[in-house]
Amino acid sequence: MSAVFAGAGAVQRLGLMLATLAALVLGMGAPEAQPSGAALLNLLVACVLAIVHDRTRAPGAAPWRGVVVLVLIATSLITAALLMAREQTGAEGAAFWSALIAVWLGAWMLVAFLADLRRLPGLAGGAQGLLAPVVFGLTLIWVWEAVVRVLAVPRVILPPPSAIGARIGSSWPTLWVDFVQTFVKGALSGFAIGVAAAVAFALVVNRYDFLRRGLLPVGSFLAALPIVGTAPIMVMWFGFDWPSKAAVVVAMVFFPMLVNTVQGLAAAEAMQRDLMRTYSASWAQGLMKLHLPAAMPFIFNGLKISSTLALIGAIVAEFFGSPTRGMGFRISTEVGRLQLDMVWAEITVAAVVGSLFYGFWALLEKRVTFWHPSQRTR
Repeated sequence: MSAVFAGAGAVQRLGLMLATLAALVLGMGAPEAQPSGAALLNLLVACVLAIVHDRTRAPGAAPWRGVVVLVLIATSLITAALLMAREQTGAEGAAFWSALIAVWLGAWMLVAFLADLRRLPGLAGGAQGLLAPVVFGLTLIWVWEAVVRVLAVPRVILPPPSAIGARIGSSWPTLWVDFVQTFVKGALSGFAIGVAAAVAFALVVNRYDFLRRGLLPVGSFLAALPIVGTAPIMVMWFGFDWPSKAAVVVAMVFFPMLVNTVQGLAAAEAMQRDLMRTYSASWAQGLMKLHLPAAMPFIFNGLKISSTLALIGAIVAEFFGSPTRGMGFRISTEVGRLQLDMVWAEITVAAVVGSLFYGFWALLEKRVTFWHPSQRTR
């Protein structure tokens, strides 16, 4: 029994066993007995493999054995989930819900096992780090699909992921046009202008200290202005097309980028600044050799924050006036038509694009600031 309660994923492993046992008991003789024996058998196999997994982590055990057991656990859980999805009738009882909880706990346990693995070096380690979030995401999508279908939730309230995926496939040309209008033209151009202006202004503020004391409070005041108030004004100033959305994005990303860059440029220690003066370094030489390298972690922090704000700002700005295209325009119009699958399709595209944009800057940060202590432990 010690193997059940010890190690990573112990609580989830125990929950998997209890939920599987409950599904077996509740499914005996019930008219709505669900899931099938094959699905329950796969859950039992996952329970046994979860206990076996602890033996693979013993000192002297071959690492490949642990990997094989994890693959078998994942295969058992996936098989059980697919069988349960195929066998849904809309009249599922307590046995089905117990099995659903068992699959969810099993996936949670698998995530704990994956997170406990020793990190591989290089690109293999990067791919390994994606396994846990991928397993978690797929489990969440499966639970969403199962619950919506079993409870017969109306699509105008919450469509299943399968309907959203089908809508993405059938409406790809429209989604592409909206992506170009909102992200490429509005968010990306506003992000570039706002970031460039913030970095340039930060360099001037770093050069002349009185600007730091005089203009930064004004910048914080402007950053506190609500987007729902400034977006209509930008639309009146710059028109209904993408320039007004880019202006909103500039206003949103400018101050976070400015604050992080100013803080980074001042991050150099006093002894390092004295050393540059000893070498008779000019302001430009000190900037290139000391201040900018020291500011890189702060600058990338501002870039990552701004990358998420840019897409949000462009989408929200389209609610206050835009041509007949764009993610925000599509969301507002399709909500009025009760086409929630199209709304979720736009949300999915926006989430994927925003995550990739953020991930690009996070990956670039690791390459540029590899020397920083915050990157050495990753």
